[in-house]
Amino acid sequence: MDIFDRISANRGPLGSHSHYAHGYFTFPKLEGEINPRMQFRGKTVLTWSLNNYLGLANHPEVRQADIDGATDYGMAYPMGARIMSGNSTNHERLENELADFVHKPSALLLNFGYQGVVSIIDALVGRHDVIVYDAESHACIIDGVRLHQGKRFVFPHNDIANLEKQLERAKRMTDETGGGILVITEGMFGMSGNLGKLREIVELKKKFDFRIFVDDAHGFGTLGPTGAGTAEHLGCTEGVDLIFYTFAKSMASIGAFVAGPESVIEYLRYNMRSQIFAKSLPMPLVIGALKRLELIRNHPEYRENLWTVVRALQSGLKEKGFNIGTTESPVTPVFLNGEIPDATALTFDLRENHGIFCSIVVYPVVPKGVIMLRLIPTAVHTLADVQETIAAFETVATKLDKGLYSKAPAAQQTA
Repeated sequence: MDIFDRISANRGPLGSHSHYAHGYFTFPKLEGEINPRMQFRGKTVLTWSLNNYLGLANHPEVRQADIDGATDYGMAYPMGARIMSGNSTNHERLENELADFVHKPSALLLNFGYQGVVSIIDALVGRHDVIVYDAESHACIIDGVRLHQGKRFVFPHNDIANLEKQLERAKRMTDETGGGILVITEGMFGMSGNLGKLREIVELKKKFDFRIFVDDAHGFGTLGPTGAGTAEHLGCTEGVDLIFYTFAKSMASIGAFVAGPESVIEYLRYNMRSQIFAKSLPMPLVIGALKRLELIRNHPEYRENLWTVVRALQSGLKEKGFNIGTTESPVTPVFLNGEIPDATALTFDLRENHGIFCSIVVYPVVPKGVIMLRLIPTAVHTLADVQETIAAFETVATKLDKGLYSKAPAAQQTA
């Protein structure tokens, strides 16, 4: 079959819904200043879908730093890949400050988070090595693992007993091949909100010889006494060998970095194909990241404000009988029972009649019969926002339980 004909016939699990979902449930346009209240299709909505954890996206000092960086350097500078002609003192300064912040000897800037994780995995392991990874790892980890030419074993999410069994399998294999073992997991899981069992994994080092690579995209800035992330929060930074962080969450920007031993970071600097064959991170993003890091270091109250909102939202939802799963972080999933038509009608009701905008997750991301509404609280939400949202959730949950969303299309739902 012609490739394009096949694509036209099979749009994929998400694309198959695009005829009605595009622009509303998928690829929606939130407009206006990045704040809790934004514009959606001409209406003001209270938004819980942005990973602007610390509220830095619209911070005046951040906005000014971005402006100054663009004015002084433009978006082109520095030209070329860093290995050839795109390095700068500011790039190196940012790496040094990031490494110091997350309590690791060295750090390497990355242009993008998703691409960075894929390329880190590709660079770290060879065909004789074995990867052991958490089943609920982010798609960037899954794609990186797929590139691996050697063996890989998966363990059920946070199942340490099963991880030990997979390590035993991996050890038998590497004893024969002379390869090594890389365990990959996340710090804070972005869908469930629970934390990777980093302490328990580190403890297994006493029994097995392996290295740990952690994707802590959501943990940076939100967890730990200084905001250095999940490993700091759990008190096991030294035992976690290599940690990835993104600028796309708490830093409210673009880019990422990986931190770990100096020798490993130096190896990645010269062997990550996505970096050595790509243009350097533009200077305005570097200047902006320096300002964002300064604010995170010097203003712990941003993180404290975030957790005030998190605690109010999560405790309030639980008091009203909502199931928020096993979250241990700001990520707040709300699990309801219903099918995809119920989910679309309920979401329409929330947005059009209650002015609440949050992400909706349905099968195949969650099991059939489950609707997950994903809330991302931030430091700039208010307790009034929390109460308004919980009240709206109570209303739509009652309608869902009565089967009202199954009786009429989404467009006919009214307050």
